[in-house]
Amino acid sequence: MSTIFERIISREIPADIVFENEELLAFRDASPQAPTHVLIVPKRVIARVDEAKPEDKELLGALLLGAAEVARKLGLNQNGYRLVINNGPFGGETVPHLHCHILGGRPLGWPPG
Repeated sequence: MSTIFERIISREIPADIVFENEELLAFRDASPQAPTHVLIVPKRVIARVDEAKPEDKELLGALLLGAAEVARKLGLNQNGYRLVINNGPFGGETVPHLHCHILGGRPLGWPPG
């Protein structure tokens, strides 16, 4: 069974896409937690960062570099932004497909909650 992210990547489900390349897709979160809240997902499925393997290091690097590119494109680099990767139920993971949240557009407190 496909995750919601796989269905967005295959265009079965519509999304507000803000960036795409061969390896990644970035789209606005349907339940934003900040004025700007974008998810960036690898097109190749890795369930979570805890399941990444050494051979995934290029994709993991592409994910972080892509997140920085998206943040710059959205103007978040001016004042800063937060990148979040959830892992497992206690970490807040709700979709078993590695993804990075890009949050910005307001001051973000710490701890995140």
